[in-house]
Amino acid sequence: MQVTQPAAGPSRDETLRRARFSLLACFLIQGASFALLVTRIPAIQRRYDMGDGTLTAVLSVVPIVAGVGSVLAGSLAKRYGSHTVLRVSQPIVCAILIGVGAGDQLWQLAIVLFVFGMSLGAVDATMNMQGVAIQAREGRSIMLGFHASYSLGGLAGAGVAGLCAWGDVPLVLMYAGAAVLTVPAVLAVGSGYLRADPVTVADPTEPVRKIPWGPLLPLCAVMTFAYIGDSTVANWSAVYLEKVLDSSEGFATVPYIAYMVTSLIGRSVGDLGVRRWGMVNVVRAGSVVSALGFAVVLAAPHAAVGLLGFVILGVGLCVIVPQTFAAGGRGAPADADESVARLNIFNYAGFLIGTPLVGGIADLASFRIAMLVPLVLVLAVLPLARAFAPHGEPAHDR
Repeated sequence: MQVTQPAAGPSRDETLRRARFSLLACFLIQGASFALLVTRIPAIQRRYDMGDGTLTAVLSVVPIVAGVGSVLAGSLAKRYGSHTVLRVSQPIVCAILIGVGAGDQLWQLAIVLFVFGMSLGAVDATMNMQGVAIQAREGRSIMLGFHASYSLGGLAGAGVAGLCAWGDVPLVLMYAGAAVLTVPAVLAVGSGYLRADPVTVADPTEPVRKIPWGPLLPLCAVMTFAYIGDSTVANWSAVYLEKVLDSSEGFATVPYIAYMVTSLIGRSVGDLGVRRWGMVNVVRAGSVVSALGFAVVLAAPHAAVGLLGFVILGVGLCVIVPQTFAAGGRGAPADADESVARLNIFNYAGFLIGTPLVGGIADLASFRIAMLVPLVLVLAVLPLARAFAPHGEPAHDR
């Protein structure tokens, strides 16, 4: 989908309003679906009788395959439009989770997670393609709002999963119940997605245009660094509080919840900041605040201060990823979908690198030293921020 400039007209305004509502629902459901999987990993491990090593290997399939799905989505979006790819792939994400709870053999889980990963990558890529296109046509920053909806969905999904775990609800019933609600919902809102202009959908008879990687590389680095930071919080915050700061097991679960809440709040108001101060300044602020959060975590003398550090991290990291997608789409308006698909690969790269990197350094040295790695990487976003608007920010983006 080509990024075009905003145009006036009542019918166009109505189309954009409908597309924006539909995409908010899409992000919400995607966040909930992913949370329903990752928050029940202990139950999944028990169901399939997996050791820790096997579990790590099986779960690594998801981001690797999702990267492939993202690349494939970029190619398909050129030919059929991102709205079509999104309408096909998201119902699969919602429904395939039933297979996680229905199977009991490892090979069955591997097949389900392969399909889930491919669909997940396609949805993550195409929903951000849609967000970039809607923002370009509206002529103001709205990308953070979409990601706020994703954060809200993640919190809701985690809450439902927690209640089901507390009530000993079987996995298959939980996932089937979720699918009964989410599949019809995504099918209903899919008709509202923004359609590509007819002239911008690729003609199969035309030669394929090569898109250079060079201008995207700084943004790819930012995406990777941000997700290394995010995966550090998701996978190591509880361990850090319990083992390093001597917190109770119950309190150790609080930092990630607090991180998600502050991410939601930050994204809910972040677009106002972009409109007032510009994308580059907001990304720079996010870099500094994120580094401050990791510094507080690293130096924390006890669990309460460590919790404060993760709260600060949520405020800082939450703005970086949505603005990276927006910058990638605006930097190559004629090839915005392809740019977003490429950037989305580094979302998964960050997750694949971050967890073993921090864990490995913690084993070799200490967790406090390990926290220096994401601290330095998020601070490295500061000089890279100029790549978000190399030719200056147009007034209408504010």
